[in-house]
Amino acid sequence: MRCSGGAPLAVRPDKGGDVKRDKAVTPTVQVRPVDVAPESLKTERDRFVALAFCWADFLLEVDLDETIVFAGGPWTGLTGLSTDELKGRKLVNIVHPDDIDLMRSLLGVARRQGRIEDVVIRFQGERSSALPISFAGYFLEDLDNHFFLAMRISRNTGAGLVPGGHVREGDSNLFDADSFADVLGGKLKATKEAGMKDNQLTLINMAGFGELKGRLDARQQAELDKTVGVYLRANSVDGDSAAQIDEGKFGLVHANDLDVKSLEAQLADVAREFDPTKKGVSVEAATMSVDADNISEADLANGLVYAINRFKDKGTGGFSVHELSSNLSSLVKDAAAKVSTFKTTVANRDFHLVFHPIVNVMTGEIHHYEALTRFEEGVSPFEIITMAEETGLIPEFDMAVVEKGLAFLNTIPRNSPLSIAVNISGQSVASDWYVDSLHKILMDNKWAEGRMLFEITESSKMEDLERANNFIQRLRKDHHHVSLDDFGAGAASFGYLMRLEVDVVKLDGPVVKDAQRARRGKALLESMATLCRNLGIQTIAEMVDDKECLDFVRKCGIDYAQGYLFGKPNADTKAFNMAKHVHLFPNPAFTTAKKW
Repeated sequence: MRCSGGAPLAVRPDKGGDVKRDKAVTPTVQVRPVDVAPESLKTERDRFVALAFCWADFLLEVDLDETIVFAGGPWTGLTGLSTDELKGRKLVNIVHPDDIDLMRSLLGVARRQGRIEDVVIRFQGERSSALPISFAGYFLEDLDNHFFLAMRISRNTGAGLVPGGHVREGDSNLFDADSFADVLGGKLKATKEAGMKDNQLTLINMAGFGELKGRLDARQQAELDKTVGVYLRANSVDGDSAAQIDEGKFGLVHANDLDVKSLEAQLADVAREFDPTKKGVSVEAATMSVDADNISEADLANGLVYAINRFKDKGTGGFSVHELSSNLSSLVKDAAAKVSTFKTTVANRDFHLVFHPIVNVMTGEIHHYEALTRFEEGVSPFEIITMAEETGLIPEFDMAVVEKGLAFLNTIPRNSPLSIAVNISGQSVASDWYVDSLHKILMDNKWAEGRMLFEITESSKMEDLERANNFIQRLRKDHHHVSLDDFGAGAASFGYLMRLEVDVVKLDGPVVKDAQRARRGKALLESMATLCRNLGIQTIAEMVDDKECLDFVRKCGIDYAQGYLFGKPNADTKAFNMAKHVHLFPNPAFTTAKKW
């Protein structure tokens, strides 16, 4: 067991009867000869118990049948049972029902490896079910093959307990990918800072897991998820540091002495046991150690988020353990460095805006310009913004873009009709900080009403549509029009129109191109345009790069077009001379269009 903050201790009486404590990987207990006086044995046991209570609030000795043979500590306050009443009872009678499988799995780990440490478990009782109980223990063959467990009410919620608000994945009772990422940095840094062995991150791919579940009924699927979750949690730090990242893809933070190959074999055995065909699944794992010395916990966490998303995005057919294990650590470090650089870029506003016109398909009038971000030469805006979304940094970036946009508009005469649209990620809509900051800056710049529009991108990231609509209506009330980007790219797009009252939708570029090529594409695009028109919503088609596409979207009833036909994005809005495109429009009138 572990004295508070220390390493595992093996307690051994020396020849003189004094107690010595030696650090050991596997505890060693020497038992006195049978001719020792009973009173001496009682004194020694009392001494052992007293030492155990240096760390523990509660003690248990359990046999292989999970029967309690000894109990010590104030169990009455925890379970309502005295120490005498606990003797002879089964663990299943006092452990919380939801945690009994975890407890049994942990005992299995102790039996295989000799010990378990700092795991959180819940017990039954009016008060105890809400209390996280940390425990450590050993399995000792020399002492009747018994388990010796020391428990205490956890003093430090930062040591592995699940903070409020973290999400669990279904029956597996594992973190989801986002919640797991929130605690990764701390888990990986904590042991190093305490002078203990490093923790490691292992990512596990069970290729064919989805197909296996397809061969099971609902009850069997739930049981499979639960069993896999138990094995992963049991082998993770604190018994509570594992996640389901995607279907068949898992991650866990664990001590660096974990036998990952053995865990792979156990998971493969579990899958084979559940599979009615006995085929099972292929289990592959990649383990990495991260040098966290020179990386802040926040940057380390962001780098890990980025790495986990790369793992999540890999198709099951393209997953390579060799590739991942050799590249994952560098990927984390590279991502952490990119995050740090990105933060500096945002803080210093070290990027610029270029503009692309939104053109009336009948008259050629420029309605407004979309503001697009550009970084230093050779840096892809798509990759940077994707990374910012994946690492949760996009709200700060979106706010910086608003500030840049206002600064640009402030260089234009106040009586000019020129207006711009800036992008808002669906993640930013869900950020209290962003929402509050945006409304404050707009209130401080009332002159920009009607001149700054907002285009919501990555709308799939918006989970609370009622909240999102409240945000949109507040913008519209303050005379800022709102557009929904990438419309038609997913089945959810039409559902959004039922919940989100917007002024305009932008038809996703690939959707427009596919409709132009498909035999029934015109009917599809026409139906989208008609639906929006009936709802009082304007439409913009993206990727209009040639005359044929312009003619196509016009015939489909789309109102506005955006694309390279009118020029590439430019920092100077005067670069777009629509007069030279007079031949493209049936009713050319190159003045400012009437606003929505």
